[in-house]
Amino acid sequence: MRAATPADLIGVAQIIAESFHSQSGVLKWVFPLLRLGIYEDLRHRFASPAPHHLCLVAIDMTADTASNIVGTVELGVRFSDSWMQAGKSFPYLSNLAIDPKYRRQGAASGLLTACEKVCLSWGFQDLYLHVLENNYQARQLYFKLGYQEQKVESHLNIFFLRRSRQILLRKRLNAT
Repeated sequence: MRAATPADLIGVAQIIAESFHSQSGVLKWVFPLLRLGIYEDLRHRFASPAPHHLCLVAIDMTADTASNIVGTVELGVRFSDSWMQAGKSFPYLSNLAIDPKYRRQGAASGLLTACEKVCLSWGFQDLYLHVLENNYQARQLYFKLGYQEQKVESHLNIFFLRRSRQILLRKRLNAT
């Protein structure tokens, strides 16, 4: 595990796009645009980093390929009033994504553990993330690592777009 660099952004964008967007049917034509949008988002965050923002990558040291990135996660600080960036601040995980060939081999657990250590070094005792209700494998991983359901969020896009609900998870961190 290490902090991502600007040179990693193409590989990180590819893994995130593959993890969160389908490449089948008509969507295979849109996929390059989705990946480009993810890349530009990442590039913008790297160009103007927040005081508490980190993108970590998991690396396969045995890979002979130019990009040996097998997973990624972002850690940042959000606020209870996100529009005003005011109120209580809390660390928040996003974009945890693992290359399908490397899933269930410990990369996600390693990235999450690294994020927990960073949170503690930033002075936080809790860590938050969202997971989709129908993402059973991710939920199983988070529950196994000690995350607990905080709130099930319901939005109109559940009804109109037939999307799964988001579950806010929280983990109380131990300094040991």
